Amino acid sequence: MREEMTLLIERYQDHLFAAAFSICKNAADANDIVQETFLQYYTTDKQFETEQHIKAWLIRVAINKAKNINLSFWKRKSVSMEDYANTLAFETPEDGALFEEVMRLPEKYRIVLHLFYYEDYTVREIADVLKVSEANVKVRLNRGRTLLKKTLKEEWIDDDQ
Repeated sequence: MREEMTLLIERYQDHLFAAAFSICKNAADANDIVQETFLQYYTTDKQFETEQHIKAWLIRVAINKAKNINLSFWKRKSVSMEDYANTLAFETPEDGALFEEVMRLPEKYRIVLHLFYYEDYTVREIADVLKVSEANVKVRLNRGRTLLKKTLKEEWIDDDQ
């Protein structure tokens, strides 16, 4: 027995999401698990006896995928930005706030600013690490600083009001 995908998705999407979310406690991961579960159903050659058998199989697959995510190296080693920032020692609260703003920048600017200011890499070293030109590193540093200045200026203006 094989059911049509659209019917299965309508019937079981919420059940699979709830099962996955209860294990991984993350909506984005739960959504990914639901999609991967339906994809696995679509690609499997397995024949099912009844609709209940299909539902049980889908839920079991979703649960196993959620457990796998929780056991993954990335999930076990990842921490929130706030938790990471709390582990760092800053001389002043302003330094901590600045670090958090740097970490909120788009990745290509965040990386060069972090390497330049926090890790004391030179422009040449950053270019070698990122496999980009020195001119590109300088442009990213400049644009990152501009974004950071704009963000900090907006915060400063909001604090005055």
